[in-house]
Amino acid sequence: MKGKFISVYVLMLLSFITFYSCSEKTDTLTESLLKNSQNLEKKPVTNVTVTVFATGLNNPRGLTFGPDGYLYVAEGGLGGTDSTIGICDQVIPPIGPYTGGFTASISKIDPSGVVSIVADSLPSDQTSAQSGGLVSGVADIEFVGNTLYALLSGAGCSHGFPNDPNAIIKINSDGTWTMLANLSEWQQNHPVRNPEEDDFEPDGTWYSLQQLNGILYAVEPNHGEMVRVTTSGSIRRVIDFSASYGHIVPTALAYHGNFYVGNLNTFPIVEGSSNIYKVTPSGQSMVWATGFTTVLGLVFDNQADMFVLEMSHTNGDPAPNTGRIIKVLPSGVKQVLVDSLFFPTGMTMGSDGALYISNKGFGPAIPGFGEILKVTTQ
Repeated sequence: MKGKFISVYVLMLLSFITFYSCSEKTDTLTESLLKNSQNLEKKPVTNVTVTVFATGLNNPRGLTFGPDGYLYVAEGGLGGTDSTIGICDQVIPPIGPYTGGFTASISKIDPSGVVSIVADSLPSDQTSAQSGGLVSGVADIEFVGNTLYALLSGAGCSHGFPNDPNAIIKINSDGTWTMLANLSEWQQNHPVRNPEEDDFEPDGTWYSLQQLNGILYAVEPNHGEMVRVTTSGSIRRVIDFSASYGHIVPTALAYHGNFYVGNLNTFPIVEGSSNIYKVTPSGQSMVWATGFTTVLGLVFDNQADMFVLEMSHTNGDPAPNTGRIIKVLPSGVKQVLVDSLFFPTGMTMGSDGALYISNKGFGPAIPGFGEILKVTTQ
């Protein structure tokens, strides 16, 4: 490794080895303070309650509430053993070659925390045994009206699936699915300006999905880009992060008058080296807020407070129980809302004002290890 990442998952993988002028709409945030927020004091929030909302999940990732009021969860699955060596280009060692299996799923959780399956037998991959067999599958989910769409990150020929590309898929009412947009093919035909050749995945490692006005927007960390996808399947690039910022590993996506994107950044971790980027719908961008670490989630509330999910706020290797949520007030003041999370990977806000977190989103190869936490404040 040369200090670059093959995917969004390498930071977590390394820890397992050691462990066992842009605005198109006026913003309500204070730009000058946020841009310099790395220098502001991190003040803890009191009267915060963290409870386990649901358990028994397999590598939970992105979250969204459906029109039925249930919480929907993208699950990475448990990987598999199917190989495409000799069939197509592979991800280079030590991370590759990948193997795969149809073990990923989408679940929904009722208000009392009962989990049920919405769709299963979706593509799930795992890195090489040499690198720990880290799993990915369904990365994120979004509703457009009453229709559920899912973002696949564990598919594609380089991930062990010769006939199932990374894609945005439509989930049918009976739990079956149909492909909306072939993202593997699109990336291969539309390369970014500055791909990281030492850490390159032919099919990408898509991470976040967001809908706006019936259009789906997706962020891909390994190539470093954001695309828009219509419900008819048309794909267009919004921004090539690699062209302006290099290999920053963009991950988390949220919308608040403009798009906001958080980045994981590269290894080894340097605490405070991740940013939040503001991206207009037309693709203009700027560094909006600084001083974060390994960002994997981002959400705003109706008071214009920004919540940033950090996977691990350590220097060097990531470590379990060092994830946290940072609350950023409109004034730019940072507050530590929750600390000591175990590799959190996704975050959303409910209509009740509570935050819901995919915790243990990466971890030991134990079925059902993942959980959803509920965070409330008084």
